[in-house]
Amino acid sequence: MSDPYNTHVSGLESPASDAFAITPADGAALPSTTRAIYVGGAGSLRVTMKSGDTVTFTGVPAGTVLALRVNGVEATGTSATSIVGLV
Repeated sequence: MSDPYNTHVSGLESPASDAFAITPADGAALPSTTRAIYVGGAGSLRVTMKSGDTVTFTGVPAGTVLALRVNGVEATGTSATSIVGLV
């Protein structure tokens, strides 16, 4: 498959080029820091940001993409489902 953008440098404004399913787990690191998080099922999302700070986003609607650089998604405090890390 041809990729006309293969030689372009990706920035944070660029579309994601990879994705992985996230199972929330307290204190567990993700395989890579995300550029965004997709939330498939509505709820709260407790994340550990790239900075190391932990924060809870409440009332996240289903189908939302949050532009967040996170290193982890915590089980405690997360009720959202079908979470995908975008990189």
